[in-house]
Amino acid sequence: MTVVALTCMLVFGQTMQAQGTQHADTLKAMNAIQVDSAADLSVEDMVGDEEMAELQAMADAEGLGFHDQLKNKFVEGDPKYMSLVAFVLVLGLALCIERIIYLTLSEINTKKLLTDIEKKVEADDVEGAKAICRDTRGPVASVCYQGLFHFDESAEDIERSIISYGSVQTARLERGTSWIKLCIAIAPSLGFLGTVIGMVMAFDQIQAEGDISPTIVAEGMKVALITTIFGIVVALILQVFYNFVNSRIDRLTIQMEEGAISLMDIIAKRKMKK
Repeated sequence: MTVVALTCMLVFGQTMQAQGTQHADTLKAMNAIQVDSAADLSVEDMVGDEEMAELQAMADAEGLGFHDQLKNKFVEGDPKYMSLVAFVLVLGLALCIERIIYLTLSEINTKKLLTDIEKKVEADDVEGAKAICRDTRGPVASVCYQGLFHFDESAEDIERSIISYGSVQTARLERGTSWIKLCIAIAPSLGFLGTVIGMVMAFDQIQAEGDISPTIVAEGMKVALITTIFGIVVALILQVFYNFVNSRIDRLTIQMEEGAISLMDIIAKRKMKK
């Protein structure tokens, strides 16, 4: 009986194992069929038309360079208004570059100039000192020449002449900076003008359609925001250049003042020796 029982248990166990193996094989086959079916589906079948269009637009935007993206935003902001902002940027940069070149060429080695002038004055060669100033560019040399031109006059007259001519040279250094400030003020104003116009366009579209929806308002709002952004960016760029120009003007003004003081000392020493 024991042998028969053991035999029955072995047979029953092998049967259950075979059924389990067959069930596992069936599940694997079903999973393989599902994977193959999913692989056969295309991206368009799994994603809707609208989602596919958005994905395509994102892919196109990522493929564009900075220049192309900037051009697209310029067109989206309406070229009629964006052209005004671009014109202000070009005009402001042109004025800044002109001032930077002028101020750079106006800078000289002030110490060397004063040393050469002092040598000529100590040698009683005032005309030679004047010639050095005439051959040297920049406002510092011009102020020194003005002081040497009145060499035989009193110290008060020489100082008055230097101060007056220094004011003239400072005005020349600052020439055109008022236009740069005007461009800085106009750029964001034009951007805000685009904002107002964009809002008016949005309300006109709402009135024409008789409905308020994001699609109707989007175009006008886009014009408003893009023009505002470009206007502010232009103002920031011009402000940076304007501050740089002002720093160069201040440095040249300080050089003129130092040169004038040194020249007065040179003249005073020479007159005391006489």
